[in-house]
Amino acid sequence: MTGLLTWSDDHRHNFTKKTLLFSHSLADSDMFTDEAMIDLIDRYPPDKLEVFSMGYDPSNWGQWYLGRRSGLDGRALMDGVKAGRLWLNLRKVNHADPAFNELCGRMFAELETESGQKTLKPDLGLLISSPKAHVFYHLDIPLVMLWQVRGVKKLYVYPPKAPFVTNPNLEGIALRESDEQLPYEAAWDEAAMVHDLKPGEMITWPQNAPHRIVNHDMVNVSMSIEFMTPAAIWRANALYANGCLRRWFGWKPQIDKRFLPFEAAKVIYARAIKAFGGFNGAKSPLAPRFSLDVSQPGVPQFDDGVDVPKKAA
Repeated sequence: MTGLLTWSDDHRHNFTKKTLLFSHSLADSDMFTDEAMIDLIDRYPPDKLEVFSMGYDPSNWGQWYLGRRSGLDGRALMDGVKAGRLWLNLRKVNHADPAFNELCGRMFAELETESGQKTLKPDLGLLISSPKAHVFYHLDIPLVMLWQVRGVKKLYVYPPKAPFVTNPNLEGIALRESDEQLPYEAAWDEAAMVHDLKPGEMITWPQNAPHRIVNHDMVNVSMSIEFMTPAAIWRANALYANGCLRRWFGWKPQIDKRFLPFEAAKVIYARAIKAFGGFNGAKSPLAPRFSLDVSQPGVPQFDDGVDVPKKAA
């Protein structure tokens, strides 16, 4: 069986360590046509599909809104994506669909063979998004790969260090104390890796690197795939421990100032805290702020009191 990705020595040696761009063979797959997406949405668990809309100002991440599907079927949702400003997220689609589960297995078998790294906790999310939709500046605790299948999106990836992200920011996300969105300043774009991600390209970046996305003027279909390696789990636990030490004891730990014996103690400390119930700082889940209407599926019907996004004049 042929591979899904093209690999160079740089890819093999630096996978998970730096930002890398690959070519992949899925852009022409029948799995990602409009009809295939419609069928997938219709058989995906209805309560798991997330519908989002967003504002226009990249610094106003408070205008990232979860919505209600309102009973719309796959065809109506695809019509809404084409006509509006929507972002559909089918999380863990590898757990819900046999074809995507098989694809996910192929992906990670190849990653382990080529990179020599053990991978854990794979989560394949399918993203279907509107022309000119965007995702605000944020970071993820797991490692991430972004496979572009249809459309073009501009991707900005920033260094995983201050001022782009602070240690308290990182810890808050690791502790599930805060959302993944972060304060953003446009001047930081000068330090970003900026790339127009095209069909047939996959990009991955170092763990916890902040990033944001802006779609070009067309529908986009992508796979956002989170995963862990033993080293990534170690770092996530160290962040968790640092957050507890800062919040409970007033310490000021820094994730990049490493002393391995002490870091090992932190990892044990984090696992012990989790075993006894974890840090009591869970953020509130997003509440739906708009509904969809089958007569205008691309136009969110915002709830009373919502700061409705307005396009700049």
